Amino acid sequence: MPTLQETASQVRRDIVRMVHAVQSGHPGGSLGCADLLVALYFNTMKHNPSFNMDGINEDIFFLSNGHISPLFYSVLARSGYFPVSELATFRKLNSRLQGHPATHEHLPGVRVASGSLGQGLSVAVGAALAKKMNKDNSIVYSLQGDGELQEGQNWEAIMFAAHNKVDNLIATVDYNGQQIDGSTKNVLNLENLEAKWRAFGWEVLNMDGNDMDDVVATLAKAKSMLGNGTPICILMKTIMGKGIDFMEGTHEWHGIAPNDAQLESALAQLPETLGDY
Repeated sequence: MPTLQETASQVRRDIVRMVHAVQSGHPGGSLGCADLLVALYFNTMKHNPSFNMDGINEDIFFLSNGHISPLFYSVLARSGYFPVSELATFRKLNSRLQGHPATHEHLPGVRVASGSLGQGLSVAVGAALAKKMNKDNSIVYSLQGDGELQEGQNWEAIMFAAHNKVDNLIATVDYNGQQIDGSTKNVLNLENLEAKWRAFGWEVLNMDGNDMDDVVATLAKAKSMLGNGTPICILMKTIMGKGIDFMEGTHEWHGIAPNDAQLESALAQLPETLGDY
């Protein structure tokens, strides 16, 4: 059985191949968050690839920053939700794998349309409350970008979750410091995010999102803290474009595709471990 690190390498290969094939998509954030989603779906979450939309008695995940759909699709396919071969249809006409995940495509694993930033945490809070009301002891996970925390709806959801003691929720922030127009510091400075989440009544953990061991350990710690009346936030430090030297650490690869030579260089840096689609 491949290790989590080996699976993450294959997922990164999928990401750059998918985006290159249609010369469209968002590789930077997808590459940076690959370790988290691999850890969630292949280690941490109790989930069922046969997929029931209600997610009763299983852990569920909501992707708020839906532009990193190449990552989401790769992980869903590699963990059995739909055929890996379907990744070849990414962003093509009549594909279920649209540029941003959509529920009307009925793609297994997708429970909410996302891509309009700032909304995912609200949905996750609602789902977590529903589980509590239904005496369902499983966990709700969400992922949002740091740039989208510049939208006010997030802070309403953060305040609401703490007030209502939504303690079956783990919300992770991709804290890479980059967004489409530049660094978050220059576009709209987020200041001290840890202090802000704590001030709103959440427990906060810090994690190196590109160190698989730390990802697994921090997720386990977050799970151990649930059920105590407080939601959990993980501030996940990542490097945009992680794994490909010429993409790392710059907003310029937020939403552009590699050319043929760049794809060749990228794939040379990422071991093929599960077989390309």
